[in-house]
Amino acid sequence: MKNKFGISKNVFVLGLVSFFNDVASKMIYPIVPIFLTSVLGAPVAIVGLIEGIAESTASILKVISGWLSDKFQKRKPFIVAGYSFSAISKILLSLAFSWPFVLIARFIDRFGKETRNLARDALIAENSENSVRGRSFGFHRTLDTLGAVVGPMIAILAIHFLDNNFRLIFFLAFIPAFIGILLLLFFVKERKKEANSSPTFHFNWHNLDPSFKIFLLISFIFALGNSSDAFLILRAQNLGLSVVLVVALYVLFNFTYAIFSMPAGIIADKIGPKKVLLTGFLLFSAVYLFFGLAHSSLFLWLLFPAYGMYMALTERVGKAYISNLVPQEKTGTAFGVYQTTIGLYIFFASLIAGLLWTYIGVSVPFIFGSIMAVISAFLFVVLEKRVELVKI
Repeated sequence: MKNKFGISKNVFVLGLVSFFNDVASKMIYPIVPIFLTSVLGAPVAIVGLIEGIAESTASILKVISGWLSDKFQKRKPFIVAGYSFSAISKILLSLAFSWPFVLIARFIDRFGKETRNLARDALIAENSENSVRGRSFGFHRTLDTLGAVVGPMIAILAIHFLDNNFRLIFFLAFIPAFIGILLLLFFVKERKKEANSSPTFHFNWHNLDPSFKIFLLISFIFALGNSSDAFLILRAQNLGLSVVLVVALYVLFNFTYAIFSMPAGIIADKIGPKKVLLTGFLLFSAVYLFFGLAHSSLFLWLLFPAYGMYMALTERVGKAYISNLVPQEKTGTAFGVYQTTIGLYIFFASLIAGLLWTYIGVSVPFIFGSIMAVISAFLFVVLEKRVELVKI
């Protein structure tokens, strides 16, 4: 069943689930790096280490969870388990009194995210016709990102009324996460499908579309310069903004992200996701360059929404691009290979950014990221054109 926008019921409910989960996650995400550096006394290099380890080690499981959901042709159990892990991490974070405990909580949160995301994206693809796939992914991202707007706004109120009691805010974030799990359990229905009979991993690299292989290479290069968003938050604090204003900037970023996500998906359906992705890479390069060069916090009120536009142009559009390059029954595995490639290198990106910030200068990580994005955009154009000529 579809609504007037061409969105199926499952996609709509999954959007609501992501909305509540992101309310929970984004209530706490912008204050975690501040909590680490200001309350627990951890240096910025440790923030990079935590974000890198949490992202990369959990990402190793991406391809496994994607393949398992393809093999058993069951998406919902992986989605439920993933959202449950993320909800539990909120409680664990509220109990943290040293940075290693924050690392454990962040890892469990990322573990949950990587367990659910591939199966969820595959379920969205299965419940969307090719002609509206970009729209479906964009719609889901819009609701997801609206949650990322509401969450920090709640955090601003909580910071004010709870007198910077970060641990209590972490604990309260469990409530919307739990609501999302209930919606998922009772309102998402998955069609029964027969499990794949083969017990082995049948994702033949040699039979993959060359464009998919190139996109993996481009994504790897780009990921080396795309460190955790925690560094954007710390940069805002570094330029003299209060905790409340830093969170307000994060609201602005997510609001822009939400507004442009579905239009970006619709545009990708009309002109092709490749052009949209290329625009996103170039925008990222410009935004990161100005993050590095900015000497006044006033510039941040332009840079954070510009960064939200970059996210809208790349995050879900990339998934739509991949889903057009591989067979539907392999989408979970393909998403896993793609996100594992990126996730593994986020460890190096965040570690490099933390070290560059600590030992060279706060602007250097952003300039480095800008350069890597330009290289990625250039290679995307050149290598894809070569593949198209070979196909002809």
